[in-house]
Amino acid sequence: MKKYFFLLLLFITVSFNSQKPEAYDSGEWFKFRIHYGFINAGYATLEVQEAVKNNKKVYHAIGKGYTVGMSRLFFKVDDNYESYFDKVTNKPYQFVRKIDEGGYTKNQEGFFNQDANKVQIKDYKNNTDKTFSVSENVQDIISTFYFLRNHPNIDKLKVGESIVVDMFFDDETFKFKLKFIGRENIKTKFGTAPTMIFRPIVQSGRVFKEEESLTVWISDDENKIPLRIKASLAVGSIKADLEGFKGLKNPFMVKLND
Repeated sequence: MKKYFFLLLLFITVSFNSQKPEAYDSGEWFKFRIHYGFINAGYATLEVQEAVKNNKKVYHAIGKGYTVGMSRLFFKVDDNYESYFDKVTNKPYQFVRKIDEGGYTKNQEGFFNQDANKVQIKDYKNNTDKTFSVSENVQDIISTFYFLRNHPNIDKLKVGESIVVDMFFDDETFKFKLKFIGRENIKTKFGTAPTMIFRPIVQSGRVFKEEESLTVWISDDENKIPLRIKASLAVGSIKADLEGFKGLKNPFMVKLND
């Protein structure tokens, strides 16, 4: 349960370079309901604001995840992820990771020097300050979401093809691969929506593994909104469904349910 709840929260923040953002803008906000059948396990939110870094206006994205009700009694989650990234290049300047997952805690900030391909990690829990080498155009966990939503090839993928992003996470850079599975119309609380289906695949031993059955449905429109995430378990599955939204830059293409 712990493992899959974390993966769902993670993938909500890691769904879909372009030189001009078209899929989103400041003021966008999402809320997701994470559930096991009819049982609510928790919620996650993701919003994008505007901030200033290095005397420059940038995007400030904030992702939060938390358990509710009985789920909170058995497994408490309070996660906060933030990213400050460039409005044009999408390159991150800074990230925040402050989490509590059933007693497993982290409290970190990362500061990118993209010119030198370095990232400084300040760990406030362990009182450490380390610098790591990173690849060119590396993304953090939150900025990856916006990077991929605007990727120029996202609508051109054929079934079986993937997009690969260098992501820095847990003091390491790894290849995050998103494989295109196909298209499907799904029913949501907002209506029936055309979607693109993706599955994350990364190097063996990382956050995701190929054999793990994690699937995401993304709106097949200019917004590229994550509408549903599903993690299959031995018995049933955990799902995350879009519960609410505001501030979309583009029309949300849905048909009213019968």
